Amino acid sequence: MEGLVRSQISPIGAHYKQQHSVFIPKFSLKLRTNLCRARVGMMKHSKSFNSVAASVQPLEASALGRSENTLPSKEVLQLWRTADAVCFDVDSTVCVDEGIDELAEFCGAGKAVAEWTARAMGGSVPFEEALAARLSLFKPSLSQVQDFLEKRPPRLSPGIDELVKKLKANNKNVYLISGGFRHMINPIASVLGIPPENIFANQLLFKSSGEFLGFDANEPTSRSGGKAAAVQQIRKAHAYKVLAMIGDGATDLEVSIFI
Repeated sequence: MEGLVRSQISPIGAHYKQQHSVFIPKFSLKLRTNLCRARVGMMKHSKSFNSVAASVQPLEASALGRSENTLPSKEVLQLWRTADAVCFDVDSTVCVDEGIDELAEFCGAGKAVAEWTARAMGGSVPFEEALAARLSLFKPSLSQVQDFLEKRPPRLSPGIDELVKKLKANNKNVYLISGGFRHMINPIASVLGIPPENIFANQLLFKSSGEFLGFDANEPTSRSGGKAAAVQQIRKAHAYKVLAMIGDGATDLEVSIFI
């Protein structure tokens, strides 16, 4: 998996149980992301804003930087080989940015929201509290979200599309589990060939006028411990023997604690 080999993986305390669920705490791409950020372009479907077709601009191979450690450990390689399914966080993992921070900046509240995001990722406040607080600072309308996605589409981490293709080619199911929003994640999933039923993310709610209403608190990823609940749901539904979770924040670490 060259996409993995060219990335630095930091395995910390992989957890095994009767049914193995493994957390790789940081899918850290030490690359020059300011030079090589893949852009996801999207085209709205005529029937629904949530139905999209997306494309990715090809990365320039010469623009890719090299990490200091290009060879993952034998332990990490074994985890990738034995996993029946791989779950990815999205913000700062599959994508180079934090989606809510980018949307907030677009709407004029970037700094205040970014501070809350840092607290949420560090686990110092419950995720649901941080999510509600961040959205309350700028209350994005549907038209703002649409305008944002057209002008500033999500940027994929270099190599992630190749990694997902190789995982799928080896008959490993891929899931996206995110505290971000489906409006932003659906185009990414389309590019990576990940079906809607393999997405666990939050849903923004709007009034009929398009005015911001809130978010769906029934989504498991809208609260602390939600990613662990999503992984449990996935494992129970498919009886996976080994499942890996890859992410960078406190809510991702919860997966290794609660399952």
